[in-house]
Amino acid sequence: MQALLSEALGVLGVVRKERLLYLVGQTRVHLDRVDGLGDFMELEVVLNEEQSLQDGEQVARALMEELGVREEDLISGAYLDLLLAQGELQQ
Repeated sequence: MQALLSEALGVLGVVRKERLLYLVGQTRVHLDRVDGLGDFMELEVVLNEEQSLQDGEQVARALMEELGVREEDLISGAYLDLLLAQGELQQ
């Protein structure tokens, strides 16, 4: 499958990472170590049917506060985009 997709679409680069997954209440906490970039954390709140996006944001912000993560620590974008911007991409 990988060869087929690579042939059909091409490959921009390869992101190498190690990921640890923790469950904290209804939140999946992903801890990633990305080659060429460093360490990252992603919070993924799994909403139940009664919860809104705003509820999910409140859950995430409460956990961020518990973990000492500040608003200015947040970044957006894919690891591939960050690697491309740094010129750290391995093909």
